[in-house]
Amino acid sequence: MAIWQWYRGLAPKTRMLIGVGVMAYAGLGLVLSDKAEEKFGLVPTEKDKEDLRKAMPKIMTVKKDDR
Repeated sequence: MAIWQWYRGLAPKTRMLIGVGVMAYAGLGLVLSDKAEEKFGLVPTEKDKEDLRKAMPKIMTVKKDDR
C-alpha cells in the first residue's frame, strides 16, 4: 500500500507524466518486439499459422427448439 500512497501524494501533473511515460514505454516495446522477432527469425510461417488455425477450438451455434 505504500507505493499507492506515494503515487497519490504526487502532484497531478507528475502522475500524468508517469502515466504517459508508461504508455510510451509499452508502445515502444510493441514496436521493437516486432522488429526483434524479424531480426532473430522468429516470424511465423504460413504452415505455423495453419497449424494454429487447426488447433483453435471451433464455435458452433445450436438452434434452440421453441416448444
